[in-house]
Amino acid sequence: MRSLVLQHIACEPPGAFAEVMRERGWIAATCEIDEVGQAPEIAGFDAIVAMGGPMSVNDEESLPWLADEKQLIGDAVRAGVPYFGACLGVQLLAAGLGAKVYPGPEPEVGILPVELTDEGRVDPIMGSLDGTILALQWHGDTFDLPVGAIRLASSVAYPNQAFRFGSCAYGIQFHIEVSAEMAEEWARVPEYQAALEQTVGVGALDDMIEALRDERGQRMHGHARELFARWCAVAEDARRV
Repeated sequence: MRSLVLQHIACEPPGAFAEVMRERGWIAATCEIDEVGQAPEIAGFDAIVAMGGPMSVNDEESLPWLADEKQLIGDAVRAGVPYFGACLGVQLLAAGLGAKVYPGPEPEVGILPVELTDEGRVDPIMGSLDGTILALQWHGDTFDLPVGAIRLASSVAYPNQAFRFGSCAYGIQFHIEVSAEMAEEWARVPEYQAALEQTVGVGALDDMIEALRDERGQRMHGHARELFARWCAVAEDARRV
């Protein structure tokens, strides 16, 4: 399997997801789009993994490559290419499938619970998690569900936390792939720092880092590996057909 990893800032790599791809023998090619300034070609790739970033999917005027990336993702997913997106990655999926992405009521930041929906509990991938999971949230935008999508998880502040489109396109608004070291880097990104200060205060960063280092972070890491491994298996089966 050859996967195209769409990265939008250096400090948001696939994290735990990369571990799983390596262990399964996947060949991952990373395109850091914010650096190259254009969406890549997807010919020759078997799957797409899209990570987070500080920009909004609506920032096309200042970042014109976003329009091409959304088109690329929408076309690929409709053609049956397996897709997994986290945070900005799920918003790009929603936008690529014609749904609106817009600011939420306030930034959602911190180690917070996410509830699986009834559909999520029986989903072949999301159903591997507990009914209520802890995840790292660090975002201010939300999205409408695309037509035909299935909501898989929700939170109190942001009802659309995860969805499936078709059988092998998945997106999650939250982070479970992140390490404490990655979160420390995020805190130095101006857009993320502003969201942190607005919602929980800078002092709360230490609590978040501690959570990622103790049993909560270990549990999150296990969830990331389990969920992503299940998606990889679905992606592998899809490409065999």
